[in-house]
Amino acid sequence: MHIANDLGGPGADRAGDLAADPDVVIDWSTRGFLHAGEPVSGREFAAARHSLFDGSFTWPVMVLKRSALDHNIATLAAFTRAHGIAFAPHGKTTMAPAIFKAQLDAGAWGISAATPGQALVYRRLGVPRVLLANEIVDRAALRMLADEVERGLEFLCYADSVEGVRILSESAGAVPFRVLVELGHPGGRTGCRGLPELLAVAEAVRRSPGVELAGVACYEGTCPGPDEVRGILRDLRAAAEAVAPHVPPLSPPASPPASLSASPCSGGRVVVSAGGSAWFDLVAEELAPLARPREEAGLDALVLLRSGAYVAHDDGFYREVTPYNRIDGHLLPALEAWAQVLSVPEPGLALLGMGKRDVPYDIDLPAVRTLNGGTVGWLEEAQVVKVLDQHTYLRFPPGETGIRPGDLVSFGLSHPCTAFDKWRVIPVVDDDYVVTDLIKTYF
Repeated sequence: MHIANDLGGPGADRAGDLAADPDVVIDWSTRGFLHAGEPVSGREFAAARHSLFDGSFTWPVMVLKRSALDHNIATLAAFTRAHGIAFAPHGKTTMAPAIFKAQLDAGAWGISAATPGQALVYRRLGVPRVLLANEIVDRAALRMLADEVERGLEFLCYADSVEGVRILSESAGAVPFRVLVELGHPGGRTGCRGLPELLAVAEAVRRSPGVELAGVACYEGTCPGPDEVRGILRDLRAAAEAVAPHVPPLSPPASPPASLSASPCSGGRVVVSAGGSAWFDLVAEELAPLARPREEAGLDALVLLRSGAYVAHDDGFYREVTPYNRIDGHLLPALEAWAQVLSVPEPGLALLGMGKRDVPYDIDLPAVRTLNGGTVGWLEEAQVVKVLDQHTYLRFPPGETGIRPGDLVSFGLSHPCTAFDKWRVIPVVDDDYVVTDLIKTYF
């Protein structure tokens, strides 16, 4: 599969909705590429099987390892299947339709969004089901989304206040917005602070025109530890049990798509959603019982996991917090940045041409992987200590002289959610660093 240009598959409208991403075009303006001639399509560029090191690229450049990407998508798809829950991976991590397609092909129910702008981009790209995992109070955007709902988009969004419900109600079209009432926790992000407040908002949804109660949701990633995570998830279970009897059947769209994914729809079933990339094992443990049939003491709920960073994993924050440090299995870091040594101005210090526009630096600084594609003992002691606009400060043992201007250093990255947004076109490479595909991002 040529992931940059072969959109479609489960979840797609076979009339062409999911084929909205145009071919990537490589020309003089494409950052990281050295291409002075006539523009070429991404398909043509990938077919040439360029090496990352054959002069087709300039430094710095960020690449995506295909084997790691495939492994991670398959791993979370298998995890959700094994626990009987559905998956709406968070698209804000990548904003890349080629990756959305791969996730949908692997069985994802839909794609989660963080903003109305993201949700509208997803729809333009043909994503058939969108969970907007956030409050939305932008009336202009809501009116556009209401039009998409009337055209067949299966759409879920949050509310955590009566005022938010009122805005949704007043902005709705002919088909109601389906609402998940969000549960939060003290010191956390959005969400009702406690079950009584949540039930009051749910009652406002029930009584308001233009909205329908669909279920409940939370984000457990801001909890300080496993006990607190279990606490909010158990509170969410209680909330789901309280609202489940009041969830109406799904209103039919005015103009249904030709074909949706084979994964279950949410109509008439309470939706229960949680899960970032740090605690999805506890989410499955605490919430999967709700997906069981009622005769087996479940709710027949559609339990939706929303992990997003898993798709690229990392060499920093998520490496430390992944549930696969607690359960069987593993994820692989899929992103690498390559930068050139510009100067070695003093013993133990190298300056590289890589900066804040190129790599994430908000949680952890990049981690050194290789020098000129190989490893030497002192690399274990090398450390990035500072990233500026265009320069990276690399400290290494002062007695080492095996690094010089022109050398290439590869780096593992931390926090993929602030990595993809820095690149419009990202080369996808095999394990020999031959470019096999290109992906385009839509930030």
